[in-house]
Amino acid sequence: MVSIRLPYLGSAVQYGHTCVGLCSLLVTLLFVLLIRQLAKQRRPPGFPPGPSPIPVIGNIFSLATEPHVFMKKQSEIYGQVFSLDLGGYSTVVLNGYDTMRECLYHQSDVFIDRPSLPLFNKMTKMGGLLNAKYGRGWIEHRKLASNTFRYFGSVQKQFERKISEECMFFVDAIDDHKGKPFNPKHLVTNAVSNITNLIIFGERFTYDDHDFQHMIEIFSENVELAVSGWSFLYNAFPWIEYIPFGKHQKLFRNAAEVYEFLLLIIERFSEGRNPQSPRHYIDSYMDELDQITTESDSIWSKENLIYSVGELIIAGTETTTNTIRWAMLYMALYPNIQEKVHKEIDSVLGNGKPPSLEDKQSMPYVEAVLHEVLRFCNIVPLGIFRATTQDAVVNSYTIPKGTMVITNLYSVHFDEKYWTDPGTFSPQRFLDSNGDFVRREAFVPFSLGRRHCLGEQLARMEMFLFFTTLLQNFNLQFPPGIVPNLTPKLGMTLQPLPYSICAVRRQQ
Repeated sequence: MVSIRLPYLGSAVQYGHTCVGLCSLLVTLLFVLLIRQLAKQRRPPGFPPGPSPIPVIGNIFSLATEPHVFMKKQSEIYGQVFSLDLGGYSTVVLNGYDTMRECLYHQSDVFIDRPSLPLFNKMTKMGGLLNAKYGRGWIEHRKLASNTFRYFGSVQKQFERKISEECMFFVDAIDDHKGKPFNPKHLVTNAVSNITNLIIFGERFTYDDHDFQHMIEIFSENVELAVSGWSFLYNAFPWIEYIPFGKHQKLFRNAAEVYEFLLLIIERFSEGRNPQSPRHYIDSYMDELDQITTESDSIWSKENLIYSVGELIIAGTETTTNTIRWAMLYMALYPNIQEKVHKEIDSVLGNGKPPSLEDKQSMPYVEAVLHEVLRFCNIVPLGIFRATTQDAVVNSYTIPKGTMVITNLYSVHFDEKYWTDPGTFSPQRFLDSNGDFVRREAFVPFSLGRRHCLGEQLARMEMFLFFTTLLQNFNLQFPPGIVPNLTPKLGMTLQPLPYSICAVRRQQ
């Protein structure tokens, strides 16, 4: 007799039950997460209206291209205060000068915080300076930075001479191209960054310092990556950190490389330090570290020093660099405007002497051109995201404490209530009938309130001296047959797409 043994099916059945159980658990978990995410997307009572969000993702995809333009268009539908859902983060968008002034100036202490976003936590642990939460840490770090920028920078006459010296290094580097086409980004970036370097490190870096150039390039790349779709998705779903691909991973790798480099140069420039006799920002920060006696002083740390130095470098470089690059582009694009700039510079500096800040009041047209570049090009169109420190009421809407707030500065500079034909590049709007420079109320490139750009005074000095020195020495024009693309490269700042330009020596 042949016996046939049937296979034992108990283990297979048990395995099947286990799989079914795990799948059920997973489906239940996903369902709970979905319900939780949808609940987060519900607008609180009295919250501003806005475009309908996609379930779970919200309005993130709407910010993929020209988010500042999208937000201004939405304000024409929903009003100057409206809301977006950014993956479960209920966000209020402020548009127009009247709203911006009400919130950032009259309610400055309410709209002064930073949102607790996973990306900010990952990058700086909500420390440092620019992304720090409102509180003693931010107040003390801003106070130190402001005092350092004044003491080592803007209040010293000799610092103006240092900027003028850098302007001549810049001119000499441009001269090396002998009027042939070149991309000015590299030279402008190095020249501008050196002004901030003088305050932070007490020294400038040569234009062929490849390590420092590499760091600046990484910083510039991160300014773009920080507002990419992947970054918004990371804020909504932090678990994607474990996905090995995506622009957020590039952002994190760049940050780690930059922080490692900054640690090295901080240690290098703190050598030979004489306590309480600071030579630059790093020494001043080290003096604060020396004073730590209690745990409450822990706002000062080596880690926060690295974050602060990095933020000051990029804030002091990216905005002014892009302003000058846009100014060069528009001078070549509008030779009639450039000719008026040349005439004014020649009339004030007829003997070929280098420009000084005292000459600014005698150059209203130069001032008007620089202001129009800042208005028209909107270097930082959305500012840096803010958050409310307490419940607020704006335009009869209720904005709860901790709500993320986006300030659409672009909408202010294109606010038809304050600007005639805002879509036209016209320096004349900053001049009166006598040709004198006129300040305009709805001009906020450095934002408003207590969290406005602390480097505004330094930036204005740099822009005037670099631009005037450049136009005193060169005539800017595009290579024959070249028409530049005026579409900005999107990021936290709006920078020109790479372009070539010819800087031809002027006959003095």
